[in-house]
Amino acid sequence: MVERIYIFKRFERFWHWTQAALIITMLITGFEIHGSYHWLGFETAQETHTTAAWLLIGLWVFAIFWHFTTGEWKQYIPTTDKLVAMAKYYLTGIFSHAEHPFRQTQLRKHNPLQRLAYLFVKLMINPLIWISGLLYLYYPSWDAWGLSSLGLTLGIVAFFHLVAAFLMLIFFIVHVYFATTGHTPMAHIKAMITGYEEVE
Repeated sequence: MVERIYIFKRFERFWHWTQAALIITMLITGFEIHGSYHWLGFETAQETHTTAAWLLIGLWVFAIFWHFTTGEWKQYIPTTDKLVAMAKYYLTGIFSHAEHPFRQTQLRKHNPLQRLAYLFVKLMINPLIWISGLLYLYYPSWDAWGLSSLGLTLGIVAFFHLVAAFLMLIFFIVHVYFATTGHTPMAHIKAMITGYEEVE
């Protein structure tokens, strides 16, 4: 028997899809700025990348505020409860149609592995992108800020920004893959559109 449970609130869905669109935009334009390919042209790619970056920073700031004022930040607290069971499920159980070891509720939206992955994104990847990206953007101000005398170079900042971009790309690919592992390939994606997750 399948039960429909309202899991994702309207803002969560807006935040999720807007963030996805901005991250995709930044990945496409960022790799063009890096010189990986030529499509929009350097200037257009750079302007689009910078605009998307500011929009994403604004969205993240608002999302952080929303998470703390609503208490949704608790969804990301790591837990070892069913952590091993989830790892086994993703490694082998998913391919043998084993029963899913985690049941979603409004109070527990993310399984233990999702919590760790999202926490890594929020505490490691996002700050690395923010800091390196802003340093890259404000390179002309480094002398005034005293950063040049510290031995910091544009090459170092570019390297860390690129590392952060690849980490985000890897997360994005894995995230899309796991989004197709519900009881139907579109079940989880549909839930992030309607807000309702179908749970057995």
